[in-house]
Amino acid sequence: MRVSLLTCAPGQELYSTFGHTAIRITDSVSRTDIVYNYGTFDFDDPNFYMKFVRGKLDYFLSVAAYPDFMYEYQEDQRSVTEQVLNLNCAQKQQIVQALEVNMQGANRMYKYDFIYDNCTTRVRDLIFGSLTGSGITKQLVPEGTTARNLIHTYLDRGGEPWSKLGIDILLGAKLDKPVDNKVAMFLPDYLLKGVDSAVINTTQPLVEEKRMLLDVPSPVAASWNYTPFAVFTIICALLGLVYLSPNKQAQSISRFLDSFLLYLTGLLGVLLVFMWWGTDHRMTKDNFNLLWALPTNIIAAFFLWRNPVWLRKYFYAAFAINAITLAAWFWLPQEINVAIAPLVLLLLFRYAKLAQRRI
Repeated sequence: MRVSLLTCAPGQELYSTFGHTAIRITDSVSRTDIVYNYGTFDFDDPNFYMKFVRGKLDYFLSVAAYPDFMYEYQEDQRSVTEQVLNLNCAQKQQIVQALEVNMQGANRMYKYDFIYDNCTTRVRDLIFGSLTGSGITKQLVPEGTTARNLIHTYLDRGGEPWSKLGIDILLGAKLDKPVDNKVAMFLPDYLLKGVDSAVINTTQPLVEEKRMLLDVPSPVAASWNYTPFAVFTIICALLGLVYLSPNKQAQSISRFLDSFLLYLTGLLGVLLVFMWWGTDHRMTKDNFNLLWALPTNIIAAFFLWRNPVWLRKYFYAAFAINAITLAAWFWLPQEINVAIAPLVLLLLFRYAKLAQRRI
């Protein structure tokens, strides 16, 4: 029997941007060659999107014949690396038994968590949890590296600047905590590095053999990572020109633009509050993007046309919050995507003007 770790290279789709991990069990006695995959989900579930948004989507362990597994990655042009683990018979049997237990009934299911409980961390915990005296002999990431830093590396490399912006908006400050070796191995490449440098029984290397099962040119291509920043800057500059124009028609349009900005940021703020309090996602909590995406802007947008007395005080308060956000931009516990900066500046400008508007 042979137990090996399979690490699959990133693909072109967003869900495959970070790569994939699986376990291969080859048994020459029973003549079986099976791949265990913790990254399976039911896309045909009628409530798939709602469950995914709320963090209640069940992922599960599945098995596939090795040729079938490899065929999919060959079709997607994603390289696959195998690390055969240097285990004795008892250790191999322990891992196989754990997989068999995980395949039984409800044991197959688990609630996916992007950082702490995913298809790679399940394999990480299975391998290192089954081996007494195992440990990693080197630091996998530089000191102070955060999960967001690691995620950004893959999104930049994969040419996903808009996905990077969306992730930075939706995922909160928990993503900005420094990671240790164990947490860094939530990504397949870092689990590969961790297993490469690991030892068992104090000195015995964990990897017996390492080889490329499939070595193909990567279909992933990088792009200019500042596209969202450039787009937001141009849009906000054009809106600024409209706001500053003395033309009467432009002034009329300004009121509609103010209402649109308030509704847009307010709706986004409501979404962030929902992701914080209404879902099971741990990474969407403690989100400092709420400093500029104020949920209360929806109410302000509704009353903008009526212009009650209290609304001026609201805009003064919103101006102060945005000003503090800009001043503390690089000292916040959460990294805010730079593409948001032009929008925050535009909001700051409009809050100041709206606070001074006559009743």
